Amino acid sequence: MAAEFTKTTGATLKFDTYASPADELTRIQTSVISGQGPDVYSIGTTFTPTAYSLGAFVKLSAADWKSIGGRSKFKQADLGISGPSEKDQIGIPVASRPYVMAYNKDLLKKAGITHPATTWDEFTKQAKKLTGKGVYGISTDYADPASPYKYTWAMAAEAGNPTVKNGKATIDSAAMKEAYQTYFGWMTKDHVVDPKAVGWNNAQALAAFASGKAAYLPMTTAATKPSLDKSAVAGKYAYAVMPTIPPGKTARPAGGVAAASILSGDNLVVANYSKNQALAFAYVKQVTAKQEQLDFYKTFGQLPTNQAAADELQKQEPDLTPIVRAADESVPTPFTGAWSDIQLALVNINTQSIPALKAGSISKAQIGQQLAIAQQSAAQALAQQPE
Repeated sequence: MAAEFTKTTGATLKFDTYASPADELTRIQTSVISGQGPDVYSIGTTFTPTAYSLGAFVKLSAADWKSIGGRSKFKQADLGISGPSEKDQIGIPVASRPYVMAYNKDLLKKAGITHPATTWDEFTKQAKKLTGKGVYGISTDYADPASPYKYTWAMAAEAGNPTVKNGKATIDSAAMKEAYQTYFGWMTKDHVVDPKAVGWNNAQALAAFASGKAAYLPMTTAATKPSLDKSAVAGKYAYAVMPTIPPGKTARPAGGVAAASILSGDNLVVANYSKNQALAFAYVKQVTAKQEQLDFYKTFGQLPTNQAAADELQKQEPDLTPIVRAADESVPTPFTGAWSDIQLALVNINTQSIPALKAGSISKAQIGQQLAIAQQSAAQALAQQPE
């Protein structure tokens, strides 16, 4: 890639990396204040609202979009968190990581289950049927720093609670309580998850599914395919879109959205202070081109944001079709500069609940108490945002 960029522009590429999300924010803030630093940043989609609130990145004009090949070359759903509106966008999608569930076809067939679950209640019901003789219905990762809040965020969105509505936090809602009761209930009430999962991260949940010890692996991505294709479940698994009907319902209520996945991936942003903006956009054009996007998938397992590349990938690997569909049906998190703090508050609900999960029980009152704390943190973060 670097050689191609030099060949095309005569310029040299240099790369740097973040050590953590906190390091990401610190480096960006330092660059903004000093007026010097990288010309282009690659940032997570959910971090884009925070980056936008800094006012430090180029708002993309029609000429900017034209210089990189036009908005139409991108999968339109991936543009869902590029800015607060189509006229105010800073993020250019470069990688897509939609979440789906993997399932063991042999285990479902053996249990007489003819199709993957499409509602969360059906998912729990199937998981109970699939649990037994050393196999659990679900492999999940309660101790992972990133995955747990995505379940409850999606379930609440499907029930009509977007987490932030009209600038106000809605974390302490009935929909969010139902979501956490369902998610924690898999461990404490339904017993369809290996008790050891209370200490698992994403890799450990993947390992359990790959060994054939679980029927479902929800909240996973295309990046797991190389590992699964070399595992005990090679040829026995498939991907499916996760349920989009909230817990306790057989259809989405008014205001609910089909949140097949949180809109997840990476956006590129060009710094306002950059003295090399033409070269920066040349880089963006190169890495979002069809062949470069296909090569990126083969190397890192990240789906293309380039529509032509995504279409080509589905032809080459039809088993990825549910994952591409999940990308098309992804829903962005609320576009507010407070989102990083709100996400941290949601993550903290899970973190603070781990001791109770280890003890085998968590009450509705305990969940309600954690939601109240998160609600207060989110409200404070939103109050600090400029109007």
